[in-house]
Amino acid sequence: MVRSLINAGLIIGILIFLNIIGNYFYGHLDLTEEKRFTLTKATIKLLNEVDDPVLVQVLLEGEFPAGFKRLQNATQDILDDFRSESGFIEYSFENPNVGSVEEINDRRKVLSDQGIRPVNLRVKGTEGTSEKMIYPFALLSYKNKTAVVNLLESDVPGTSPEITLNNSISLLEYKIANAIDKLDRSFRQPLIAFVEGHGELTRQQTEDIENTIAPFYDSGRIDLDSVGALSPEKVAILVIAKPLTGFSEKEKFKIDQFIMRGGKVMWLLDKLNVNLDSLRGKKFYVPYDLPLNLDDQLFKYGVRIQPNLVLDLRSTPIPQVIGQQSNNPQIELFPYFYHPIIIPETNHPIAKNLEGINLYYPSSIDTIKTKTKVKKTILLKSSEYSRVQFSPVRLDFEILRYDPIPEKFNMPHQPVGVLLEGEFPSLYEGRVSDEMAAQFSNAGLEPIYKSQPTKMLVVSDGDIIKNLFDPQRNAYKPAGYNPYNKYQFANRDFILNAIEYLMDDDGVITARSKEVKLRLLNQVKAEEEKFFWQLFNILLPLALLGLFGFLYNYLRKRRYKAAD
Repeated sequence: MVRSLINAGLIIGILIFLNIIGNYFYGHLDLTEEKRFTLTKATIKLLNEVDDPVLVQVLLEGEFPAGFKRLQNATQDILDDFRSESGFIEYSFENPNVGSVEEINDRRKVLSDQGIRPVNLRVKGTEGTSEKMIYPFALLSYKNKTAVVNLLESDVPGTSPEITLNNSISLLEYKIANAIDKLDRSFRQPLIAFVEGHGELTRQQTEDIENTIAPFYDSGRIDLDSVGALSPEKVAILVIAKPLTGFSEKEKFKIDQFIMRGGKVMWLLDKLNVNLDSLRGKKFYVPYDLPLNLDDQLFKYGVRIQPNLVLDLRSTPIPQVIGQQSNNPQIELFPYFYHPIIIPETNHPIAKNLEGINLYYPSSIDTIKTKTKVKKTILLKSSEYSRVQFSPVRLDFEILRYDPIPEKFNMPHQPVGVLLEGEFPSLYEGRVSDEMAAQFSNAGLEPIYKSQPTKMLVVSDGDIIKNLFDPQRNAYKPAGYNPYNKYQFANRDFILNAIEYLMDDDGVITARSKEVKLRLLNQVKAEEEKFFWQLFNILLPLALLGLFGFLYNYLRKRRYKAAD
């Protein structure tokens, strides 16, 4: 009897000890095919470099429908993984909808001031259907700075709620790790410099992007004529957004040497000078090549923007007057093939899981073999039903009068956005004038003819970053907002992801490529085999219990019989 008590006490003590140890150590064995429960190396490196408490306040507490419960559990799992790598990670789950009516309303106002808007769900219960406000957000605090993380991806038209939820869970690691990285980076405030002096987009036309990145990056304008050599230590990314006039050789040399020293560039360029205003009030319009003087430079780096226009049946509409009624014009929307909707079909972290991106008069991009090793990744391309028109081309609105003939849209998947990565050759090897060399010598620099490993993005439409601006109201719409069908496209998300990728030498953004495969239940098969599995789940435990009892009694009798 005493011995049994001692054994029982030892077992209880061991269990208590293991429980205490388990509170300090967290781990698991990831047997999933896509390694969904394994953090990326870049995230682990980031967490190991955190040197101050990161407080994560998750607003997903309470009774939810099954989908949001799954998102809640997945968020906790990710945070547990983060905490296993860094003791500075602390989190809590809170319910914003508890307390008196006055307390709840005050809390909702505070959250609204932070840009946190709830999701209004209709929930079926025992007493009928009710509406519930759910906040799928997390607030991160690090070194007295705060970032808001939206845990739920936007619904894409035609996408089931299960897929939307699955995409949200896939991106949890990236979103939380990226927020921590941004908060840490905000203490250094890298500069995103927009080139001016060639008719580029104005500050008002890029206000949405610049205001969005403001908490984590500095942004400003730079005139290449008024500066000496550009330094990657001072300028993190150089943005060339829709120039209309040409670059001088001295300006191109500064850009070239910026790239040679590891600088990153976003080339957002129109090849032809055309927009809707070009056609208004005219029977036709013939666009001309913009004299940017950049073709040789881009060719050297590995791309060529063709002097053409990409047409796509998957496009956004424009309004046209079709008649008069009581002295009022009748206006109708017609699909306009020169305004394609580009839906990314890549697993690259810049564009993966993004909705459609609206472009205006883009041109096709060719990739060119380079002297040095440069990796070329096509991020954006037209749909299966697209074609091109080479310059010179006569544009008018007559095409809107007739139904399109799909057979004529027989040049599918035209590249319109390309990422370049590697070591780039200089355009100016053997071409540096005495004036250029003297300018660099004065700055204590020597020309370089092969770049350090770096990255650049080329998109054949400068409007991808543009936001609509109303000077009378001094207000702007988000980048990617289409005023005709009143829809917000993913232009802003694409540009922000591109900035993160170009800046992200540690690779945190690679977590965007993680994929959680959606393995949906076969509802038809489940219904057909329902009775079998119900019976199986009832009888199998009973059979195992009976077998265990039989073996236990058999072995017990056999042991005592041998003892006799």
